[in-house]
Amino acid sequence: MEEIWKLSHLLVTVFLYTFATMMVIPAITDVTVSALCPGRDECSLAIYFTGFQQIVTGLGALLLMPLLGNLSDSLGRKTLLTIPMVLTVIPIGILAYGRSRDLFFVYFVLKCITSTICDGSVQCLAVAYAADNVLEHQRAVAFGLLSAIGSSASFCGTLCARFLSISSTFKVAASTAAAATVYMRIFLTNSVTDCNLSTPLLSGESVESVSLDRVSPKKEKNTTTLPSVKDLFSLLRTSLTFLQLAVVAFFSNLADEGLRASILYYLKAKFQFNKDGFANLMLIFGVASTISQLLLIPILVPLLGENKMLSIGLFVFCIQTFLYSFAWADWVVYVAGMLSILFIFWRPCLQSIVSKQVDASEQGKAQGCLSGISSFSSAFSPLIFSPLTALFLSENAPFYFPGFSIMCAGSFVMIAFVQSILIKAPVEDISSSHVEA
Repeated sequence: MEEIWKLSHLLVTVFLYTFATMMVIPAITDVTVSALCPGRDECSLAIYFTGFQQIVTGLGALLLMPLLGNLSDSLGRKTLLTIPMVLTVIPIGILAYGRSRDLFFVYFVLKCITSTICDGSVQCLAVAYAADNVLEHQRAVAFGLLSAIGSSASFCGTLCARFLSISSTFKVAASTAAAATVYMRIFLTNSVTDCNLSTPLLSGESVESVSLDRVSPKKEKNTTTLPSVKDLFSLLRTSLTFLQLAVVAFFSNLADEGLRASILYYLKAKFQFNKDGFANLMLIFGVASTISQLLLIPILVPLLGENKMLSIGLFVFCIQTFLYSFAWADWVVYVAGMLSILFIFWRPCLQSIVSKQVDASEQGKAQGCLSGISSFSSAFSPLIFSPLTALFLSENAPFYFPGFSIMCAGSFVMIAFVQSILIKAPVEDISSSHVEA
């Protein structure tokens, strides 16, 4: 646990940052609907606004995530973490000041701009930082702990939002986001990579010229020193495992983003959920996720392996989305939320498998490329789910099925689940092979 102790300041930073960003989610749907469609529970315009924001965020992040990951490998994780953490404060601060229609549009524009850098980048850089300081065989547990801290922060933030007014929620969130930035700058130290932790992957060799998924150190070539999306294509060409992981990441994140974009409006329209109802559901999710990542992942990963845990998480994710889509009463929604205790496995296991495919000096590139793929699916997601959600929640639906878009999200999770079964990632301890060599 000495390695985990080294990450303590990172864990505090992630907790404060996630607390602030997750705190506003139960309230933002009410704020959006109130600004665009006052006095209504169903608002197609709000759905399309949210979808547009996702498209802008996803396309921007597709270009910027590999850039930030690459720069963090050379300039340090702490330096690059500062940028998204500072930018996060700005849009939250706007709604903390006021939530009139005009201020909402100011918030919306700033959120679209800042989200291209902020969304996913803190998690990406935090994972790369953890990989710098943890040996390969401990990474799944470390990433699970990192994710558990995020889940517990989400729980605490949602709990606060449950009992605070909307005005107070945004004020506390903005203050906490600022405090997270200050704490990170004072206490977090730049990580030092150890190139003996794993084997380099990024090279110019094609997948046919390597042994299964790894690039031999003798065949390794220097990659571009300038941050570029080219590294993403280099990874996809070089490693069959990374290509399979990219497919899993794309479809699972496509479904995840589609679910997030649809479910709040779906619950508001079908079951008249408000801020408190959203908060209750997120509290269930936070408790289940935290318990899972603190207690179950450290036990099950050594027994079953990351590949099987990834598949289990995606399978349960699929069941959860179908339960949401066919929910006939609000209690079914809460039962589905409890399945997060198993569904949450997929993301830290995916990150751990990816981290083992590259050298320690390339963790930022690999995690940045993975985030870039996820961001591309985030940009693609609204093109599918925003029109479907708006259509099936409106009076013009071709047939009555308010959860149809969520059922479609479950279908994409099933594709990711099938692909995850086919992954044959190396399981040997590469660091040991380096020592023996």
